[in-house]
Amino acid sequence: MKTWSEVAEVQPLASKIITNSIRKDRISHAYLLQGERGTGKEAIALLLAKRLFCDINKTSVEPCHECNACKRITSGNHPDVHWIEPEGQSIKIEQIKNLQKEFTYSGLESSQKVYVIQGADTLTLNAANRILKFLEEPSKQTTAIMLTENSQSIISTIRSRCQVVDLQPLNPASFQKQLVEKGMTQDNAALMSALTNNFDDAFTWSGDDWFATARKIVVQLVEMFSTNKEDIFLYIHNYWVTHFKERSGQEQGLDLLLLAFKDILYYHIGNKDTMVFFNPQDELLGKSAMTFSQEKLVFILNAILQAKRKVKQNVHPTLVIEQLTLQIQR
Repeated sequence: MKTWSEVAEVQPLASKIITNSIRKDRISHAYLLQGERGTGKEAIALLLAKRLFCDINKTSVEPCHECNACKRITSGNHPDVHWIEPEGQSIKIEQIKNLQKEFTYSGLESSQKVYVIQGADTLTLNAANRILKFLEEPSKQTTAIMLTENSQSIISTIRSRCQVVDLQPLNPASFQKQLVEKGMTQDNAALMSALTNNFDDAFTWSGDDWFATARKIVVQLVEMFSTNKEDIFLYIHNYWVTHFKERSGQEQGLDLLLLAFKDILYYHIGNKDTMVFFNPQDELLGKSAMTFSQEKLVFILNAILQAKRKVKQNVHPTLVIEQLTLQIQR
């Protein structure tokens, strides 16, 4: 999305809120953009930053994308636009201290400065408290843009000092249709539309060896719950833990496990048309349906969602998958 008009097609409310602020010259000192992956958080942050620095379209809501400032923001090389991303599992206090140090200096090319915090929900408590100094003492020349998929993990003192902009999930059926139109198989498109709203991610994963292995691990794990329970923890440590190393991978593994157990529930209730992980003819569905009752499957789905929340809260991932395994076996 390179224009506010394009943003309006998928996020009409967010586009209206921000463009109205631009037109009235009432841009907030801090925004909190909250929404699922692929809903346009980074694109909106980029557009807003370009609009603030654009050398040409100073009276329009749309940045030109062609001036020196716009091009450098696109490439991540503008000296007065700072992007902060998690280092490992979290954004640490040292990163915020470095950001504060940068802001003690005057803007290199203007009085305007922008900082974007990606994964704002991963701020450690010390880092979150440190960032409050910027938010509590706003400057007209400073704009903060905070991005999160998990707004409940943002401390209330930060939320109260930001203009919160909710980004709506994209329609999975519409996204699936677009993937098929761009050449993806129907089966892959169904799975990808259940996992992401991002075109680049969808096509990358559909041809990625790591993703193919991840899916295979999930299938084998589900099968072991029905046929080989005594070796599950050995399998978890030998395959799951070694494959899903980064937090993003751990979350994706749990997403795949969630979809697998959803399909088993759909098989139970005869709703095969909505399956996305398994082929409706897969023999494993029948075996799993014999192992798990509908009531148990609902319990498992809730347990997986709780496991995802724990991973986002930086609970040790090995402990999370071990506890989840015990809950499924119970």
